[in-house]
Amino acid sequence: MLKEMPVIVGVGGFASNVGKTTLMCDLLRELPGWEAIKTTRGHYRSCGKDPEACCVSDVLGDAAIVRSGREETYAAGKDTGRYWDAGATNVHWVIATDEQVEAGIREALTRVESAGVLIEGNSFSRYVRPDLMIMVRRGRDSTIKKSARVALSQCGTVFVSSQDDELQLTELGTGESAAPLVGRNELPVLLRSIRKLLKDSAQVFPANTLSETR
Repeated sequence: MLKEMPVIVGVGGFASNVGKTTLMCDLLRELPGWEAIKTTRGHYRSCGKDPEACCVSDVLGDAAIVRSGREETYAAGKDTGRYWDAGATNVHWVIATDEQVEAGIREALTRVESAGVLIEGNSFSRYVRPDLMIMVRRGRDSTIKKSARVALSQCGTVFVSSQDDELQLTELGTGESAAPLVGRNELPVLLRSIRKLLKDSAQVFPANTLSETR
């Protein structure tokens, strides 16, 4: 029997350090039973940013690496550990070069047993179409890194993770995306949209399966 495809919600970022993982955790706390996938693109060299924290060059091989389960993915304070602490029922970590991302994300999706999964990252959206792609930006900064442009083309919502309590969403331009802007106060609205996706998927696509079209 073919495995049903979960509802896929992507959480990407306009740039680095905009609050993607924080939003992932906020959503996981409100979506009991959901799983999470972290995508990390590596290179056969030091990443040059913070090798102690993020470099995965030493584990790269001829194929993408997919780690699943608490024993393989839990590390206190790391993104995958934070997913577990927020209530994810399983966490899958895809470690891949640019050329391995597609195979890695498809492998991770075959391991998902829940009805819905949150995927953090931009690069996966080149190969798997999410049911909802949320792009995170920091306040008034609408800078867009290169890897975000493809994800932005699929964006359904722009989440503004501002720390400025005085910031009004009406002050912000949409930049390169026509997707609606939502802030932290609108998180319940975002959650209702996700739950509706889950409900609609169960009613309309009861036999939805993994395919090359997603």
